[in-house]
Amino acid sequence: MRRVLLSDLFSTLIPGGDAERGVLNEAMARVLGVDAARFVREFDAAAYERFTGVYGDLETTVRLIAERAGGDPSDEQVLEATNLRRGLTRRLMQGPPAATLGTLAKLRAEGWRIGLVSNITTETQLQWGDSPLAPYFDTTAFSSELGAAKPEPAIYLAACMALGVAPSECVYVGDGRDNELSAAAALGMHTIRTLEHSNSHPAWPGETINTFAELPALIVA
Repeated sequence: MRRVLLSDLFSTLIPGGDAERGVLNEAMARVLGVDAARFVREFDAAAYERFTGVYGDLETTVRLIAERAGGDPSDEQVLEATNLRRGLTRRLMQGPPAATLGTLAKLRAEGWRIGLVSNITTETQLQWGDSPLAPYFDTTAFSSELGAAKPEPAIYLAACMALGVAPSECVYVGDGRDNELSAAAALGMHTIRTLEHSNSHPAWPGETINTFAELPALIVA
């Protein structure tokens, strides 16, 4: 019987903030004195490197991307831009739905162990400990810490190893971004898509829930 849950973070437990991120990136570009469209392209193109911690801290990352966009920002501009980014991350991390927290509490009470598997930047990882979600998790597998990002098997297997289980003993839930569902299923996990915050994988043929709160009905015997 499966008693281990692995969960995605953004657009699964908390909103992904996609619309806000678009506005934020344009605001960051203005602060940095670079063309917004070019900055957004460079920012998006660096997603894997940002997720796997290649560039280090947020200030270094923002400066590098601004330079790739043709800028030469001052320290003050970089600080203002990074503060904008930190503010959005803080709002998202502090805002899990009450029903999601209740569901995590229910699963813990039922004896489930819970791990987080997230493509996350170094800066976001630093804010995890202050999130209301953190106390419900037995382990975390962060891309920025591991140097591997979904859909790479290594990030899922790191969570499994930390919990001392095989992938086949795990339920994985996520919205489906980054091909996370197919990758989890390929490892033998019981994989469930959630639509609560985003419909990131419309073609997903497997089990689907509308809210995270529906999860126990599928997995708790």
